[in-house]
Amino acid sequence: MKKIFSMLCAFTVLCSLFGCGEKRLPNGVDVVIAATPVPHAEILNAVKGLMRERGYNLYVKEFSDYVTPNIAVDEGEVDANFFQHIPYLDEFNAERGTKVVSVGAVHYEPFGLYAGNKKSLEDVASGDKIAVPNDVTNEARALLLLESAGLIRLRTGVSLKATVADIVENNYNLQIVELESAQIPRALDSVEYACMNGNYAMQAKFKVSDALFIEPKDSDAAKKYANVVCVRDGREYEPFVNDLMDCLKSDNVREFVDKKYNSSVILVD
Repeated sequence: MKKIFSMLCAFTVLCSLFGCGEKRLPNGVDVVIAATPVPHAEILNAVKGLMRERGYNLYVKEFSDYVTPNIAVDEGEVDANFFQHIPYLDEFNAERGTKVVSVGAVHYEPFGLYAGNKKSLEDVASGDKIAVPNDVTNEARALLLLESAGLIRLRTGVSLKATVADIVENNYNLQIVELESAQIPRALDSVEYACMNGNYAMQAKFKVSDALFIEPKDSDAAKKYANVVCVRDGREYEPFVNDLMDCLKSDNVREFVDKKYNSSVILVD
Protein backbone atom coordinates (compact mmCIF):
# COMPACT_ATOMS: atom_id res chain seq x y z
CA MET A 1 0.00 0.00 0.00
CA LYS A 2 2.83 2.39 0.88
CA LYS A 3 4.50 1.58 -2.42
CA ILE A 4 1.31 2.41 -4.35
CA PHE A 5 0.91 5.65 -2.40
CA SER A 6 4.51 6.63 -3.20
CA MET A 7 3.97 5.93 -6.88
CA LEU A 8 0.81 8.05 -6.90
CA CYS A 9 2.64 10.93 -5.22
CA ALA A 10 5.47 10.72 -7.75
CA PHE A 11 2.96 10.70 -10.61
CA THR A 12 1.21 13.77 -9.16
CA VAL A 13 4.50 15.67 -8.94
CA LEU A 14 5.38 14.81 -12.53
CA CYS A 15 1.95 15.89 -13.74
CA SER A 16 2.22 19.23 -11.96
CA LEU A 17 5.64 19.87 -13.45
CA PHE A 18 5.25 18.53 -16.96
CA GLY A 19 1.50 18.34 -17.53
CA CYS A 20 -0.33 15.10 -18.21
CA GLY A 21 -2.06 14.32 -21.44
CA GLU A 22 0.36 16.37 -23.57
CA LYS A 23 1.72 14.83 -26.73
CA ARG A 24 5.31 13.88 -25.99
CA LEU A 25 8.19 12.86 -28.22
CA PRO A 26 9.62 9.65 -26.71
CA ASN A 27 13.14 10.58 -27.80
CA GLY A 28 12.71 14.33 -27.54
CA VAL A 29 14.80 16.61 -25.35
CA ASP A 30 12.86 17.82 -22.31
CA VAL A 31 13.05 21.58 -21.70
CA VAL A 32 11.41 23.08 -18.61
CA ILE A 33 10.84 26.84 -18.44
CA ALA A 34 9.61 28.84 -15.45
CA ALA A 35 7.24 31.68 -16.29
CA THR A 36 4.61 33.95 -14.83
CA PRO A 37 1.15 33.03 -16.17
CA VAL A 38 0.24 36.04 -18.33
CA PRO A 39 1.50 36.59 -20.96
CA HIS A 40 4.73 34.64 -20.57
CA ALA A 41 3.38 31.13 -19.98
CA GLU A 42 0.71 31.69 -22.62
CA ILE A 43 3.31 32.71 -25.21
CA LEU A 44 5.47 29.69 -24.34
CA ASN A 45 2.51 27.35 -24.63
CA ALA A 46 1.90 28.81 -28.09
CA VAL A 47 5.33 27.56 -29.29
CA LYS A 48 5.12 24.02 -27.94
CA GLY A 49 4.22 22.69 -31.39
CA LEU A 50 7.11 24.52 -33.03
CA MET A 51 9.51 23.22 -30.41
CA ARG A 52 8.15 19.70 -30.86
CA GLU A 53 8.95 19.94 -34.57
CA ARG A 54 12.55 20.68 -33.58
CA GLY A 55 12.73 17.66 -31.28
CA TYR A 56 11.89 19.18 -27.89
CA ASN A 57 9.29 18.47 -25.23
CA LEU A 58 8.62 21.96 -23.87
CA TYR A 59 7.11 22.15 -20.38
CA VAL A 60 6.03 25.40 -18.76
CA LYS A 61 6.15 25.68 -14.98
CA GLU A 62 4.12 28.65 -13.74
CA PHE A 63 5.09 30.90 -10.83
CA SER A 64 3.18 33.85 -9.43
CA ASP A 65 6.15 35.80 -8.04
CA TYR A 66 9.34 37.42 -9.33
CA VAL A 67 11.81 35.63 -7.04
CA THR A 68 11.33 31.86 -7.37
CA PRO A 69 11.86 31.66 -11.17
CA ASN A 70 15.41 33.03 -10.89
CA ILE A 71 16.26 30.76 -7.95
CA ALA A 72 14.90 27.80 -9.94
CA VAL A 73 17.17 28.63 -12.90
CA ASP A 74 20.21 29.26 -10.73
CA GLU A 75 19.77 25.96 -8.87
CA GLY A 76 19.08 23.96 -12.02
CA GLU A 77 15.48 23.11 -11.17
CA VAL A 78 14.42 24.45 -14.58
CA ASP A 79 16.31 25.13 -17.80
CA ALA A 80 15.22 28.72 -18.34
CA ASN A 81 12.77 31.37 -17.25
CA PHE A 82 10.71 34.03 -18.95
CA PHE A 83 9.16 36.83 -16.88
CA GLN A 84 11.57 39.71 -16.25
CA HIS A 85 13.49 42.60 -17.75
CA ILE A 86 17.24 43.30 -17.62
CA PRO A 87 17.19 45.97 -14.85
CA TYR A 88 15.35 43.58 -12.53
CA LEU A 89 17.67 40.70 -13.46
CA ASP A 90 20.79 42.77 -12.78
CA GLU A 91 19.44 43.90 -9.41
CA PHE A 92 18.47 40.34 -8.48
CA ASN A 93 21.88 38.88 -9.34
CA ALA A 94 23.65 41.63 -7.40
CA GLU A 95 21.51 41.09 -4.29
CA ARG A 96 21.28 37.30 -4.34
CA GLY A 97 24.60 36.29 -5.83
CA THR A 98 22.84 34.28 -8.53
CA LYS A 99 24.28 33.71 -12.00
CA VAL A 100 21.32 34.11 -14.30
CA VAL A 101 21.85 35.67 -17.74
CA SER A 102 19.62 36.90 -20.56
CA VAL A 103 19.66 35.15 -23.93
CA GLY A 104 17.37 37.58 -25.71
CA ALA A 105 14.42 39.95 -25.53
CA VAL A 106 10.95 38.90 -26.64
CA HIS A 107 8.39 41.58 -25.86
CA TYR A 108 7.58 44.78 -24.04
CA GLU A 109 4.55 45.34 -21.79
CA PRO A 110 3.42 48.96 -21.36
CA PHE A 111 3.50 49.95 -17.69
CA GLY A 112 0.28 51.70 -16.70
CA LEU A 113 -1.47 53.77 -14.07
CA TYR A 114 -4.83 52.14 -13.28
CA ALA A 115 -7.90 53.13 -11.32
CA GLY A 116 -8.42 52.01 -7.74
CA ASN A 117 -11.15 53.75 -5.80
CA LYS A 118 -11.05 56.68 -8.22
CA LYS A 119 -11.81 56.26 -11.90
CA SER A 120 -10.27 59.39 -13.39
CA LEU A 121 -7.08 61.40 -12.93
CA GLU A 122 -9.28 64.48 -12.90
CA ASP A 123 -10.41 63.36 -9.44
CA VAL A 124 -6.93 63.41 -7.88
CA ALA A 125 -7.03 65.03 -4.45
CA SER A 126 -4.66 65.75 -1.59
CA GLY A 127 -3.63 62.64 0.30
CA ASP A 128 -4.66 60.12 -2.36
CA LYS A 129 -2.83 56.80 -2.14
CA ILE A 130 -1.03 55.35 -5.15
CA ALA A 131 0.33 51.80 -5.06
CA VAL A 132 3.71 51.18 -6.72
CA PRO A 133 5.95 48.08 -6.90
CA ASN A 134 8.44 47.86 -4.05
CA ASP A 135 11.43 46.44 -5.96
CA VAL A 136 14.00 49.02 -7.00
CA THR A 137 13.70 48.84 -10.79
CA ASN A 138 9.91 48.67 -11.05
CA GLU A 139 9.44 51.38 -8.43
CA ALA A 140 11.62 53.71 -10.48
CA ARG A 141 9.55 52.88 -13.53
CA ALA A 142 6.35 53.68 -11.60
CA LEU A 143 7.71 57.00 -10.35
CA LEU A 144 8.75 58.00 -13.87
CA LEU A 145 5.24 57.13 -14.99
CA LEU A 146 3.73 59.38 -12.30
CA GLU A 147 6.07 62.16 -13.36
CA SER A 148 5.05 61.77 -17.01
CA ALA A 149 1.42 61.97 -15.89
CA GLY A 150 2.15 65.30 -14.18
CA LEU A 151 1.44 64.05 -10.66
CA ILE A 152 4.92 64.44 -9.18
CA ARG A 153 8.32 65.80 -10.16
CA LEU A 154 11.56 63.91 -9.61
CA ARG A 155 15.06 65.19 -8.99
CA THR A 156 16.76 65.94 -12.31
CA GLY A 157 18.82 63.10 -13.76
CA VAL A 158 17.67 60.20 -11.57
CA SER A 159 15.83 58.43 -14.41
CA LEU A 160 15.72 54.63 -13.88
CA LYS A 161 17.33 54.89 -10.43
CA ALA A 162 14.54 57.01 -8.98
CA THR A 163 13.24 56.31 -5.47
CA VAL A 164 10.56 57.94 -3.34
CA ALA A 165 13.35 60.04 -1.79
CA ASP A 166 13.90 61.64 -5.21
CA ILE A 167 10.43 63.20 -5.31
CA VAL A 168 11.03 66.97 -5.16
CA GLU A 169 7.51 68.13 -5.97
CA ASN A 170 4.30 66.48 -4.77
CA ASN A 171 1.59 69.14 -4.99
CA TYR A 172 -1.18 66.66 -4.19
CA ASN A 173 0.69 65.26 -1.19
CA LEU A 174 0.19 61.82 -2.70
CA GLN A 175 0.90 58.85 -0.48
CA ILE A 176 3.14 56.36 -2.29
CA VAL A 177 2.21 52.87 -1.08
CA GLU A 178 5.02 50.38 -1.82
CA LEU A 179 3.81 46.81 -2.39
CA GLU A 180 5.15 43.60 -3.91
CA SER A 181 4.16 43.68 -7.59
CA ALA A 182 1.92 40.62 -7.43
CA GLN A 183 -0.04 42.11 -4.52
CA ILE A 184 -1.00 45.37 -6.24
CA PRO A 185 -4.03 44.09 -8.19
CA ARG A 186 -5.45 42.74 -4.91
CA ALA A 187 -4.99 46.12 -3.21
CA LEU A 188 -7.03 48.23 -5.63
CA ASP A 189 -9.86 48.62 -3.13
CA SER A 190 -7.51 50.24 -0.62
CA VAL A 191 -5.83 52.83 -2.87
CA GLU A 192 -7.06 55.51 -5.22
CA TYR A 193 -4.70 54.55 -8.06
CA ALA A 194 -2.11 51.87 -8.84
CA CYS A 195 0.95 51.55 -11.06
CA MET A 196 1.05 48.03 -12.44
CA ASN A 197 3.37 45.87 -14.50
CA GLY A 198 1.70 44.78 -17.72
CA ASN A 199 1.62 41.07 -16.87
CA TYR A 200 -0.06 41.61 -13.50
CA ALA A 201 -2.52 44.06 -15.03
CA MET A 202 -3.47 41.43 -17.61
CA GLN A 203 -3.84 38.76 -14.92
CA ALA A 204 -6.26 41.11 -13.19
CA LYS A 205 -8.24 41.30 -16.47
CA PHE A 206 -7.16 44.84 -17.37
CA LYS A 207 -6.35 45.90 -20.92
CA VAL A 208 -3.91 48.65 -21.85
CA SER A 209 -6.91 50.69 -22.96
CA ASP A 210 -8.19 50.56 -19.36
CA ALA A 211 -5.13 52.42 -18.08
CA LEU A 212 -5.61 56.04 -17.09
CA PHE A 213 -2.07 56.72 -18.30
CA ILE A 214 0.69 54.58 -19.85
CA GLU A 215 4.39 55.26 -20.14
CA PRO A 216 5.35 57.03 -23.39
CA LYS A 217 6.68 54.66 -26.07
CA ASP A 218 9.79 56.82 -26.47
CA SER A 219 10.56 56.88 -22.73
CA ASP A 220 13.74 55.43 -21.21
CA ALA A 221 11.62 52.80 -19.52
CA ALA A 222 9.90 51.69 -22.72
CA LYS A 223 13.27 51.18 -24.40
CA LYS A 224 14.85 49.32 -21.50
CA TYR A 225 12.17 47.11 -19.98
CA ALA A 226 11.75 44.44 -22.65
CA ASN A 227 11.08 41.00 -21.15
CA VAL A 228 13.84 38.47 -21.70
CA VAL A 229 14.41 34.72 -21.65
CA CYS A 230 17.09 33.75 -19.11
CA VAL A 231 19.29 30.75 -18.33
CA ARG A 232 22.04 30.02 -15.84
CA ASP A 233 25.41 31.47 -16.85
CA GLY A 234 27.22 28.93 -18.99
CA ARG A 235 24.14 27.51 -20.69
CA GLU A 236 23.68 30.32 -23.24
CA TYR A 237 25.01 28.25 -26.13
CA GLU A 238 23.09 25.05 -25.54
CA PRO A 239 21.11 24.08 -28.66
CA PHE A 240 17.69 24.48 -27.05
CA VAL A 241 18.35 28.19 -26.42
CA ASN A 242 18.76 29.09 -30.09
CA ASP A 243 15.79 26.94 -31.09
CA LEU A 244 13.57 28.45 -28.40
CA MET A 245 14.44 32.02 -29.38
CA ASP A 246 13.84 31.22 -33.08
CA CYS A 247 10.38 29.90 -32.18
CA LEU A 248 9.59 32.94 -30.03
CA LYS A 249 10.54 35.23 -32.92
CA SER A 250 8.40 33.31 -35.42
CA ASP A 251 5.43 34.59 -37.39
CA ASN A 252 3.26 32.16 -35.40
CA VAL A 253 4.04 34.02 -32.19
CA ARG A 254 3.54 37.42 -33.80
CA GLU A 255 0.08 36.38 -35.01
CA PHE A 256 -0.76 34.89 -31.60
CA VAL A 257 0.32 38.00 -29.69
CA ASP A 258 -1.37 40.47 -32.05
CA LYS A 259 -4.66 38.58 -31.87
CA LYS A 260 -4.72 37.78 -28.16
CA TYR A 261 -3.28 40.86 -26.46
CA ASN A 262 -4.34 43.80 -28.62
CA SER A 263 -1.38 46.13 -27.85
CA SER A 264 -1.03 44.99 -24.23
CA VAL A 265 2.04 43.05 -25.38
CA ILE A 266 4.40 44.51 -27.98
CA LEU A 267 6.98 42.23 -29.59
CA VAL A 268 10.51 43.58 -30.02
CA ASP A 269 12.64 43.03 -33.12
